Amino acid sequence: MARPKGTKNNMRSPEEKEAIVLEYLNATHPSTRKTAEKYGISDKNFRVWVKKYRDKGIDGLKSQTGKCGNRPGNGLKGLQLKKNKTKEEELELENLKLKIEVARLKKGYLVKGVGSKKEYVTIKDLNMKS
Repeated sequence: MARPKGTKNNMRSPEEKEAIVLEYLNATHPSTRKTAEKYGISDKNFRVWVKKYRDKGIDGLKSQTGKCGNRPGNGLKGLQLKKNKTKEEELELENLKLKIEVARLKKGYLVKGVGSKKEYVTIKDLNMKS
């Protein structure tokens, strides 16, 4: 079951998750449903935490998504908005724009205009000689 609409997605640190799981494991009469309900976690999600903790310890509780994941991001993200760019950054940005333009040409269209007036024109409809 998904998180109810309109509620906040509460991201917990591995340490917080570990504390909750240890409370469950150290209880005299452990109940995943009651512990999960106490902390506002779905029972299914809490059982996954317990399994991961038993298998890998606190490392198993680290998030694999969002800010906590170790995925490579877009190194050029926000570069066009940066005011004081180095010469190298300017060249990287220009290179990226040219690569995008080449990819569009390979797909058979051009972009005319900017912002809300942006228009995609297919090359076959365009007279390239005029």
